[in-house]
Amino acid sequence: MKNILAGLLLLCIAPTVFANVRLPKIFGNNMVLQRGQPIPVWGWADKNEKITVRLNTQVKNVKTDANGKWRVDLSSMEAGGPYELNVNGKNSIRFTNVLIGDVWVCSGQSNMEWTLNNTDGAAKEIATANFPQLRHFAVTKAVASEVQDDVKGGEWDICTPTTAANFTAVGYYFAKELMRELKVPIGLLNTSWGGTHVETWTSRDAFEHSDEFKSMIAQMPTLNLDSLSRQKNAAAEKRIAALQGKFQNGKMDVGAWKDASFNDAAWPKMKVPGEWEGQELGDVDGIVWLRKTIDLTTEQAGKEAVLELAMIDDADETFINGVKVGTTNGYNEKRHYKIPAGTLKPGKNSIALRVNDTGGGGGIHGEPADVKLTVGNNPLPLDGIWQYQVESVLGGSTGVGPNSYPTLLYNAMLHPLVPFAIKGAIWYQGESNAGRAVQYGRAFPLMITDWRKQWKQGDFPFYFVQLATFNAGNGNSERGSSWAELREAQTATLKLPNTGMAVTTDIGDPKDIHPRNKLDVGKRLAAVALNKTYGKGNVFSGPTFTSMKTEGNKIILSFDHLGGGLSTQNKYGYLQGFEISGTDKRFYPARAFIEGDKVVVFQEGVASPVAVRFGWADDAGENNLFNKEGFPAVPFRTDSWPLSTEKNVYQVGN
Repeated sequence: MKNILAGLLLLCIAPTVFANVRLPKIFGNNMVLQRGQPIPVWGWADKNEKITVRLNTQVKNVKTDANGKWRVDLSSMEAGGPYELNVNGKNSIRFTNVLIGDVWVCSGQSNMEWTLNNTDGAAKEIATANFPQLRHFAVTKAVASEVQDDVKGGEWDICTPTTAANFTAVGYYFAKELMRELKVPIGLLNTSWGGTHVETWTSRDAFEHSDEFKSMIAQMPTLNLDSLSRQKNAAAEKRIAALQGKFQNGKMDVGAWKDASFNDAAWPKMKVPGEWEGQELGDVDGIVWLRKTIDLTTEQAGKEAVLELAMIDDADETFINGVKVGTTNGYNEKRHYKIPAGTLKPGKNSIALRVNDTGGGGGIHGEPADVKLTVGNNPLPLDGIWQYQVESVLGGSTGVGPNSYPTLLYNAMLHPLVPFAIKGAIWYQGESNAGRAVQYGRAFPLMITDWRKQWKQGDFPFYFVQLATFNAGNGNSERGSSWAELREAQTATLKLPNTGMAVTTDIGDPKDIHPRNKLDVGKRLAAVALNKTYGKGNVFSGPTFTSMKTEGNKIILSFDHLGGGLSTQNKYGYLQGFEISGTDKRFYPARAFIEGDKVVVFQEGVASPVAVRFGWADDAGENNLFNKEGFPAVPFRTDSWPLSTEKNVYQVGN
């Protein structure tokens, strides 16, 4: 009898639970809704359920369809608030402190994901980041083989000194500049993931309707990500066991692995710095120990020291001679641990790291010079060979990352945001596509067009960051430069309507793919938006090549976006970054100078020049042509000769 009553009670409760009206997670307290256009509000409930939506003085009713879905489009509103958004069905939902302003999608890979707390001047900026009208929603990372109706997680944060550290830095500085000029609330939808390809952000529908990519997407298998994860985890565990002799996932006896007396001679080796995905260990997400033994003199051992470990992806616990000396969680934070006197011993000393990698790259990364132990004023290099041992593999993840197949991030992290009303999008990505730079010239515009099609808001503003200076592989005109070629693909994307580009070759870091100056990146994107979206009439671009003519052994270059005129910071007026070539297609460093609104380029050894290149290198940091407003010239080439990445194309599963 008790079981029958319990069953009846469940039958009574279940329909009520199922009938509860709910909205996507993108709706929440403190959100910003888009001004000046209809405001879609949507969700789910029981079929044929009546839903009432109230925002300020607006009230709209709708009935759910046979699948329990519903949507209303509220009338456009001017900037303002705070308001409440109330949704009532068989239950009620109330969202408070809702503002009406401009909503911008912030997307791309790590340079968009990069948070404010890891940028130049972070401490001072965060301490004063009290902007109650700036709101930030960070979409929880997720992959999916099919389009999802909702994001995995996320919430709206008000910008305060407590929360700002975790905002996208580029988005933060972009929004700060817009608020200064426009005096309206700004909402940032941050959907970004480090190291990701453009193909994972593009829908299957777009690929299927593309002559370039339809055969590629036809080869994509039907995916069961859980099953695929289990298979790849099993393969990874087998590979790990072969490397280190034995492996019991999560059941290894690690108690002595941090101790100085532990014998790690049988452990396999890896190079540090260097993410382990690119080494023998391969694609492993989980916990991996790294160890190194160093010899110290009695004098060295008696002193305080500083241990530096570049950056570690993602988190580490670090021990010296079994003593924990530090822990950090953050793949882009430099490790800098003070070692108290007495920790180091004469003779052999062990350094042990327990590294927890939750996805993507894993291990120590950065510059070799940043991996060292400094005793007094004496730095002892620690780069080179370290021993390693895998403690555990993260279940359900190994090998199924955002780049494993196309569409995975579109499905999980972009599609669920549609049709939330937006003003536009800003984008910082391309580093991971550099090896397929020429094809990026077709893949990137395809993605932009796809997003616009999905949102059904017309050609909304789409502004992006051109790749900064970074010496990815010593690329140049002679050897070929994938980064220069990708910059060219980005420039070509400006042919799409309502697009804009921020050039950053002057504010990159040749030794760091993640330049710390995100202030100027955000301000340059804001300059584009203020001109092209908000009609402020400001200068927003540096000089852009338009045409050339040959006069004897000289080539005369013309530009638009001159602003107040061409300029260089070189006190003698010498321009750098220019190369010139004759018909032999060999480029030579050129002499170049400004003459009015032109640039004259020549080289005594090239009597009959036919082509010029500017900034055609991975590391284009020497470029010094600007306009007087301080915007750098866009890298370019005047030739149409074959490029190094022309034959490299995207393939499913690679």
